Amino acid sequence: MEQRAVVTAGTGGIGLETAMGLAAYGLTVTVVGRDAERGARAVERITAVATGGKPQFVATDLASLGNVRALAAQLAAKGPLKVLVNNVGAMFTDRQQTVDGIEATFAVNHLSPYLLTELLLDQLRADGPSRVVNVSSGAIRAAKRTFDAVEPPGAYYGFHWYGRAKLANLAYTLDLAERLRGSGITVFAADPGGAATDMTNDTMSSPKIVSPTLRLLWPLVRRTFERSTAGPASAAARSSIVAATDASLDGQTGLLIGPQAHPVPAFRGSTDSRTVDDVLGLSRQLAPLGDGR
Repeated sequence: MEQRAVVTAGTGGIGLETAMGLAAYGLTVTVVGRDAERGARAVERITAVATGGKPQFVATDLASLGNVRALAAQLAAKGPLKVLVNNVGAMFTDRQQTVDGIEATFAVNHLSPYLLTELLLDQLRADGPSRVVNVSSGAIRAAKRTFDAVEPPGAYYGFHWYGRAKLANLAYTLDLAERLRGSGITVFAADPGGAATDMTNDTMSSPKIVSPTLRLLWPLVRRTFERSTAGPASAAARSSIVAATDASLDGQTGLLIGPQAHPVPAFRGSTDSRTVDDVLGLSRQLAPLGDGR
């Protein structure tokens, strides 16, 4: 019987390398992305290394919560699910809103993987033991830890707001791991450590993404960004692949797999009880599940 895996934002960069790693491991991989042409090219590359079933591509824009719900229904109809890798991520130079009227950084980096995961828990239970992997980021260290509203106080700075959304998702991930402990679903976060991808190439060369204080140091900050995103996507994908497949993690849950592909301590703000409560409350308000969760 085929064992299925889903990788969001899996048509390029770290997501594609993750999908290829899972396919080489023997999983039947579905990649999710926005562009059909990129999806077709991704499926060709994944097919070349696959040792399991035939890879597939599903087109959708995960910035829309309606699309996330439709995607979950489509994936659920295919049956049990062994691995879900929420690799989707986006950083913006200027503030944007989604079609749902929600600030886009928070919607894409947290609400989308939150909602997709919650809606696919039954399929993950059906093929237990199964794993959820949510891709994190070192940018959480630059985040404001305020989650009583979707947008933090102050002006928009893409890098800091990206870090805040990833912090929200890490707090959710670690809480979910505890909630599902003993259920057959184990939950991990994976920090890829950075790589040269479309996201980093498009946004991390602009001083607009950081606060005015850091702009004063922009030559130093930019060099730091360049060094941290200079590596290949194949290396950055290792943390997600290990989190999804490594047998040494069997029976464990709630771990952050770092850039060197082994467990590292989670940022302490991600386990703060107030942060967790506020993130969960905001998530349920903005992306209601409709079943009392």
